[in-house]
Parts: sequence; structure tokens; C-alpha cells
Amino acid sequence: MTLTDTTTTTTVGHWIGGARVPSSSGRTAPVYDPALGVATKQVALANEDEIQTAIASAKAAFPAWSNLSLTKRQQILFSFREILNRDKGELAEIITSEHGKVIDDALGEIARGQEVVELATNIPSLLKGEFSDQVSTGIDVYSIRQPLGVVGIISPFNFPAMVPLWFLPIAIAAGNTVVLKPSEKDPSAAIWLAEKFSEAGLPDGVFNVLNGDKLSVDGLLTSPDVESISFVGSTPIAQYVYETGTKHGKRVQALGGAKNHMLVLPDADLDLVADNAINAGFGSAGERCMAISVVVAVEPVADELIQKIKDRAATLRIGDGRRGCDMGPLVTKQHRDKVASYIEVAEQDGAVVVVDGRTVRPDGDENGFWLGPTLIDQVPTTSRVYTEEIFGPVLSVVRVATYEEGLELINSGAYGNGTAIFTNDGGAARRFQRDVQVGMIGINVPIPVPVAYFSFGGWKNSLFGDHKAYGADGVSFFTRQKAITSRWLDPSHGGINLGFPSNN
Repeated sequence: MTLTDTTTTTTVGHWIGGARVPSSSGRTAPVYDPALGVATKQVALANEDEIQTAIASAKAAFPAWSNLSLTKRQQILFSFREILNRDKGELAEIITSEHGKVIDDALGEIARGQEVVELATNIPSLLKGEFSDQVSTGIDVYSIRQPLGVVGIISPFNFPAMVPLWFLPIAIAAGNTVVLKPSEKDPSAAIWLAEKFSEAGLPDGVFNVLNGDKLSVDGLLTSPDVESISFVGSTPIAQYVYETGTKHGKRVQALGGAKNHMLVLPDADLDLVADNAINAGFGSAGERCMAISVVVAVEPVADELIQKIKDRAATLRIGDGRRGCDMGPLVTKQHRDKVASYIEVAEQDGAVVVVDGRTVRPDGDENGFWLGPTLIDQVPTTSRVYTEEIFGPVLSVVRVATYEEGLELINSGAYGNGTAIFTNDGGAARRFQRDVQVGMIGINVPIPVPVAYFSFGGWKNSLFGDHKAYGADGVSFFTRQKAITSRWLDPSHGGINLGFPSNN
């Protein structure tokens, strides 16, 4: 899509070689303020020359950066941490203006990204190798970790700061150089991060931002100079990224979609469950891969729980994220209409719409991309409302008779990203965490996103590749291991022995 409105003058270009670079491609896409429903700027869509320039910039910066001492890299990460903390309010306003999430949600995503920055400041400890002394007479074996080279990051619209920060700090701390391709829906946060890293002392070319569309994605996936790809997005695109990237010899971690369940046992505290269902279902307008989209209620709790959720949903203030509201708009009109269409599907499939977000009266411009919290009961598991990732503020309720039926429902799904169980029975919770086929599990915690020193990622169609994001997996992904077998002759040795070592 090309923006032709001449009243829109601001164009978000690229960040290459340590500076803002305008695009010469002639191709742009609109960037909307979702609360106003209007395009407030445009983003450049890179051409082939710009793609290669960004990659070449990262490649040229790699030798010096990878040879810089761990201490100096660590100092830059510490400096960036302080700058990010100092200016996070500015970044939050940028996120809200392009994504639509409320300021508190934007600050929350920055805080989670900051956790990974803090993990990366410990890079000297994270890159320690192993050492075995005297494995054979006079022989030692040890290992070291070294960076890959140029790495690509492709991030989604729903977390324009947090997702890049899942990968970027560890990648550069380990000695790699980076080309980031952010979503064209909200590109400004990536440029802001690049500017702040430059202020922190990051050398030119170590971190580059390439704005664009599928042409840019394919450029990173096929370039012989890009060693790895980190991706977060929908499952069909994650699978495409994984297959294309690995076909071209790259290491790939591709995090896909989700359909996350909350299993509620009859002994659960239903007030706690209702509060968490509201937060996990409607926070960030449901536009997150860890959102709870299905409440699996083990009878007889469904009626009481639904009423509690309904009562709480009625108190939510929906509107412009800069006005202190609880939930903002969806990111685009097209996405808003797609999410709203699932409510009609639910009605056609015989489900009961308890709260209809299509009737919301927002505290904001009437042209904004509004859809209020939606609660749907008795959703058939054959309905598209149940089987597909909606990625919006639509919370479905499925009633089951037993724990076993609920567990089977979760395990039979195509996704395996996150899930939660609410219960006061420790034995049931322990059994659930062992038996459920999902990568991230919450026990009385609705959105079980791990802290930075663990790793983020799901199972099944929610993750393609062998490495999750950040934590130990992140360090492993962005480094290659070398094993060295070493022998130094004792000074008392009287001559040269070129024979193979023995165990005599």
C-alpha cells in the first residue's frame, strides 16, 4: 500500500551505519494513529539496494565489534540501560501513538525488554566456556563461544520495543552485528532504540534498522552474509521464515502464533480468576501471543465465573491510550474488522455473546479503530472462534465436565505457546505442569512470560527451530562453540614428538 496523501510529510526511513538514512525506493506505507483513525506519517519500504546497504554496513562493522573486549561491550550495555530507563516515557508515547496500546501497557513492554538488557550486561559470565584438565597425559580440552556474524531480526507490530529487545541486547553483547526489520505498522520505536544505542556508545554499523515489507524480509532470509534470523509473528509466516531461512543455510528461531487456554478448576478463587481473565484477555487489546483467549471452565463454576468477568468488563474504560484508559484501539481498521467478524461467526455457530465489543462507546475519536472487550460463552470447539488465533479482545468460554477433559482439549490444539491453571490444589497443579503439552505454564498466573534469565518460547506450531528467545537459549543461539584440544610440552621434555597422544 502506498500513501499518496500529500498532507503527511513525515517519513520514517532507515538507520544504517550509525545515522538516519532516507529511502530512495519511492515506496511507502501509511503509519496510523489507531486512536484517531488517520495516517500521521509514512514509512519507507526499502528497495534491493537499501537492503544490501544495511547488510553490508553490519558486515563491515563485525570484525572490529567482535574483537572488542567483553568489558567494553558490557559498558555500552550498561550505558544503554541507563538511557532506556531515563527516556522510557518518551518511548512509551511513541508506541502508543503508532500501536494504540495504553501508556501503562507501553511502559510494561519496555520494562520487560529492559530485563533482557540487564541480562546482557552480564555477558562475560554468559559466554564462559568449559575446561577439562589432563584428559590425557599433558592434554587439556576446553571450549569457547564466538559470535555468528551478521544476524537478522524480524519483529511484529504488537510489541515494537520489547520483541527487538528480546534479541538485540544478547546478539550485540555476544559480538554480533544486527539488521532489524520492524513492522511497517509501527516502525518509529526501532529507530528510537537505534538512536539511544548510538548515544550509549555503540559503534556505527553494529545495529541497523531496515524498514520495509516482504522484499526486506526475503532479502534477509536469502542473503549469504546473514548468519541467523530471529522472528516473532503469525504461525504461517513463522513457518515460511523457518523454511526459507534454513534452506539458505541460516540458523533460525521463529516464534509463531498461539491459542492460549486458562483451565479453571472448581476449587479456584473465582474473583482471582475473573481479575486475571480480564487482564490476560483484554490487556493490550488482546494483541499479544500470550493473551488468554479461551477460559476452560470445569463445571459447576462457569455461570458464576462468567458473571464476574462480565461485571468487571463493564467497568473498563476503552479509549485513547493517552487519556488514562484501560484499553486502547486495535492497530488498524483492517485488523479491527477482522477481529469483529469473529463475533458474527460465533453467533452463527450457536455460541452466546455475553459482552459484545462492537457496541463499545470509546473515550476517543469516533474514527479510531475501536472494539471493546468481548466475552463469548458456549463456544463450540469446532468453531473458527475456537480454532483460530483471533489476536484481539475476544475471550471465549468452553465448559467441560472434568479436569481430564480440559487437559485433553488443551493438548489436542495445534499450538503450544502458553497456558494457565487456576486451582488451590497443589497436586492438580503439579500434575498439570507435567502433562500439558505447552512450552510456558502459569499456575495461578495468567500470562506466564518467563523472566529474562529463563527462555521464552512454545511448543508445536508456536515455535519453529531449536532455540527459544533470550535466557540460556538466546546466548546459545547467537554464538557458536569451539572445542580446543591443547598440548604444551613440559619444559623438561628433551625433543619433538609428533605422534598421536596416548593414554599410557
